[in-house]
Amino acid sequence: MSHTDQTKKTAEFTAPGLKDKAAHETIKLLDDRLVALIDLQLTLKHIHWNVVGPNFIGVHEMLDPQVDSVREMTDTIAERIATLGGVPNGTPKYLVDRRRWEDYSLGRGLVKDHLVALDKVYDGVNSDHRAALEKLADLDPVSEDMLTGQLAELEQYQWFVRAHLESATGELKT
Repeated sequence: MSHTDQTKKTAEFTAPGLKDKAAHETIKLLDDRLVALIDLQLTLKHIHWNVVGPNFIGVHEMLDPQVDSVREMTDTIAERIATLGGVPNGTPKYLVDRRRWEDYSLGRGLVKDHLVALDKVYDGVNSDHRAALEKLADLDPVSEDMLTGQLAELEQYQWFVRAHLESATGELKT
């Protein structure tokens, strides 16, 4: 296989009944979500390894199922990109080049510090998922449905995080 063949961006087909332009736009949106979710899964694992202090074990154990779920989401999105004729890319360089946000900055840190930072990460991921959904409504209902299910899970994970930060009166303590 030549270098040109390896870097080809799309196949000569898409899902039957989907117009090429809609498929191309859908692939772009899904690629952005793929990059975000790979970044999220790595960030969650980073926090899992580096969280310390009171309630450490509860947070430590809360994060692994989120990592596993987000990993499944990335696989689903990558396979949808391939189904539409795109080429999913998850290499480290590609991810870094495509990121639109700053790297997670905390290393070893207290539970509250990590959860406040993770809440902000979820704000960005979930807001961007919702924005992609708005565009997918006109492009590809299958991809829209896929992201809708993912967003429901992601919002629940953010709720889990916020439950650790919430006061008895419902305010987030940051």
